[in-house]
Amino acid sequence: MTVLANSTRFFKEEETQWEVVGEGVQRQIVGFDDRVMMVNVKFEKGAIGPLHNHHHTQVTHIADGTFEVTIEEEIRILKKGDSFYIPSNKIHGVVCLEEGILIDVFSPMREDFIK
Repeated sequence: MTVLANSTRFFKEEETQWEVVGEGVQRQIVGFDDRVMMVNVKFEKGAIGPLHNHHHTQVTHIADGTFEVTIEEEIRILKKGDSFYIPSNKIHGVVCLEEGILIDVFSPMREDFIK
C-alpha cells in the first residue's frame, strides 16, 4: 500500500483548511492512500453538487443537513444519519435543502482532488 505524502495518519478538523470547490461548497480531505479516500464536503443551503460521473465507487454519509440526492433517474430526499451508495460511472448529484455536511468515501482515491 502506497501512502501519498499529502495524507496524514490523524485528521483534526480545526487544523485542516476547507477548500472552496464551488459556489457554496467546500471540502476537506480527511485521509487517503491509493485505494481509498475520505472527504468532508460542506454545503450552504441551495448549493448544488452538479450531476456528474466518475470511475470511482462512492459511499456518502450525511453528517448534517438535508439533501436532494439524484443517482441516475432516482431522486430521494435524505437527511442527517442517512447514506447513499454510487456504483462506478453512474450519474449523480445533490442539491442542499438545509445547510449540511457530506462525508464522501471513494475507491480508488480521487487523484483529481490532490494538487
